[in-house]
Amino acid sequence: MINLPAGARILLATQPVDFRKGAHGLAALAQEVLGENPFSGTVIVYRSKRSDRVKILVWDTSGLVLVWKQIQEGSFRWPPIMHGVMKLSHVEFAALFDGLDWTRVQTIKVLSNPTVAV
Repeated sequence: MINLPAGARILLATQPVDFRKGAHGLAALAQEVLGENPFSGTVIVYRSKRSDRVKILVWDTSGLVLVWKQIQEGSFRWPPIMHGVMKLSHVEFAALFDGLDWTRVQTIKVLSNPTVAV
């Protein structure tokens, strides 16, 4: 698993991309097609046509970081192919990156009550 910046927006590009593209090619794609600034710290997740590979692009304040992962058995679970992007929570991203069905995870918010003694 990779560590993402706290509070970072995570966007999933729903259209498959040409996996021959490097960091700068994917950054240009983010700006031109997705309308996102790749230098803002937003994490952008790209998929391959075969659904067994993923590329993650993020700016870490000193340069572009490109992570490439190929799942050994099966494929990543992807939403239906459509135009645009989807926003993922950190929990959904972690499940996707691990090859799990990210649509079945939920983020549980725990509200603390400081007046209740345990």
